[in-house]
Amino acid sequence: MLRARVNGVDMNSVFEKLSIRGRKGFTLIELMIVLAVVAILVALALPSYRDQVRKSRRADAESALLSAAQVLERCFTRLNTYSTGCPDPSGLSENGYYNVTVSRTATTYTLTATAQGDQASDACGNYTLDHLGNKTPVADSKRCWGAS
Repeated sequence: MLRARVNGVDMNSVFEKLSIRGRKGFTLIELMIVLAVVAILVALALPSYRDQVRKSRRADAESALLSAAQVLERCFTRLNTYSTGCPDPSGLSENGYYNVTVSRTATTYTLTATAQGDQASDACGNYTLDHLGNKTPVADSKRCWGAS
């Protein structure tokens, strides 16, 4: 075998020491370290991901309430009432994350979008919209309405 020497160092012995030819696979400790790192990353990222998903679903409530309000306003324009002869805009929102209910008289209405499933733990909670355009949640209206 040809022995290579660089500056008096036997390079073959250096490469033999660095060789991983005899090693196969991972040790249990290496695998446990990787699993621990992955678990920490998931623990940090998952809550933030869930919050972003809930935030993106808020548009479903806004859309459902505005569509229902539009139905009632068209009816009021034709019949001069919100109650008699107007269709009922209640039901699940388009994507099913909110249930829309309506409380109405001849001259007023209040629409409520109640969060369903995992969306119920959203910071904005339930949404309401009335015939005057008043919206709740009021405390965080900039964060909850139109911020999706």
